[in-house]
Amino acid sequence: MVSPNRLAVVVCLVAVGLAWLVDPHVALAADAPNTLSEAERGLGFELLFDGRSLAGWKHSGNWKAEQGAIARGGRGGSLVYVSKKVPDDFELRFQWRVASGSNSGIYYRPGQYEYQILDNAKHVDGRNPRTSAASLYFCIAPSHDATAKVGAWNTGRIVAKGTVIQHWLNGKKVIDFDYADPRWKEHVELLRLRGGKLDARGASLNLQDHGDPVWYRSIRMRAIPRSEKLASENLRPQKITRRVKAAELKKLRGILARRKAAAAKKKK
Repeated sequence: MVSPNRLAVVVCLVAVGLAWLVDPHVALAADAPNTLSEAERGLGFELLFDGRSLAGWKHSGNWKAEQGAIARGGRGGSLVYVSKKVPDDFELRFQWRVASGSNSGIYYRPGQYEYQILDNAKHVDGRNPRTSAASLYFCIAPSHDATAKVGAWNTGRIVAKGTVIQHWLNGKKVIDFDYADPRWKEHVELLRLRGGKLDARGASLNLQDHGDPVWYRSIRMRAIPRSEKLASENLRPQKITRRVKAAELKKLRGILARRKAAAAKKKK
């Protein structure tokens, strides 16, 4: 008879094996925060935060390293990784957590490429799937809400190669689309109107200061080689209700009005 402990180990190993078969990169993370596994080293990942200091990052004194995590400590703007630019084709892995009602984001390409970081339950942006946690903000919604409870660590992952973009949350792929595919024209146009440009490249990694408590750790990045293929499944995003669409349109009109006013002010 197999003991319960041995059976649990076997089940765990089978689960990891199945995850690896689905995507060989998913189950290769290191167990300890702010470290690289041997598999990640082999894939070319670099550790952007060592858990002790903000070396390589630029900020206005409002971010700090504490208890193995990057923490927002007050107003002052985003935390920017200045040691190197984000590669055109890349994979980013990270962990994040928020306090009740918190809002932040990770900008990874020029313009409005933002992986939304959010408390979906308490923040107003959680009412719209297109601005909820793990969304490509104001462009495309995740397929479902895979967030952990507020205060717990979430694992995030961004994979971008060519015109294909994937967002992952807690081991689940929640966004997978090719923005050159005509079926996503409406989504891409919405982002363009907001000021985004999907074909832009060469950004610095940017952790957004939105005025709320937020924590990051285990930030790892690699360039994806040309030989590595990335096909899109074109996951179906969550549906947007009429009421949410109306609020979204109102928000967009406000953005355009403020932009027009700012442009007019510059001309004076």
